[in-house]
Amino acid sequence: MLLSIMQGLFKTKSKQNTQELITKAQAGDKEVLNSLLLAHTLFLKKTASFICKRPIDEQDEEFSIALIGCHEAIIAYNPTENTSFQTFAHLIIKRRLIDFIRKETVRNNKELLFDNGETESEDDHFLLRQHAVTTYSEEQFTVSRREELIKYSKLLSNFNLSFDELTKAAPKHKDARKTAFQTAQIIADSEELYASLIENKKLPLKEIEALVEVSRKTLERQRKYIIAVVLLLNSDFVYIKDYVKGEII
Repeated sequence: MLLSIMQGLFKTKSKQNTQELITKAQAGDKEVLNSLLLAHTLFLKKTASFICKRPIDEQDEEFSIALIGCHEAIIAYNPTENTSFQTFAHLIIKRRLIDFIRKETVRNNKELLFDNGETESEDDHFLLRQHAVTTYSEEQFTVSRREELIKYSKLLSNFNLSFDELTKAAPKHKDARKTAFQTAQIIADSEELYASLIENKKLPLKEIEALVEVSRKTLERQRKYIIAVVLLLNSDFVYIKDYVKGEII
């Protein structure tokens, strides 16, 4: 079972195969569910390591949290409402790990207070929790997002793109942005189209035109925006994705 699922996840039409397996897991097939979780082990380690900013292995508690998040993502995933499963799972795992980090920060600070012979009142507990959450939110989020923006800017520069250009190139109307986003998602989910983009540093317009009901003229006009979205979708920039959620489409 695990071997067949691993093969299914990495075929050309992996998105469709993954959705079929997720549907079975959602219907109550525990064997498929467990195999899906095992097949995503490397993804879980990579995601947890990225969020925690240090290597995470299967022995770490953070990996268990990521596993729980992946389980939740499998059960809740809806392809008509969400983007790719891994993007959706990445966000769920991020939220679970952030909750875990916050709780650990509060617990460790409480232990430090007790070690110093101080007692904890309800007001102390509230203030301590608020301080821990505020500190993590304002500092960790800001630093992580800034690091991602620097990396994303460098990635865009490989395609002769910049943030200023994207601001001007972004479709003004919501329907146009949605169409451009859907085109970008098709490219991001296709191994052949994505490989062509990365190798040639330009959109494979002929191949894309055959797959979407969008004119060549529109594709050329939305070229910069589509490329930027493709690069974002196939990246680990989870903070940027979360930040622009609802804005790029």
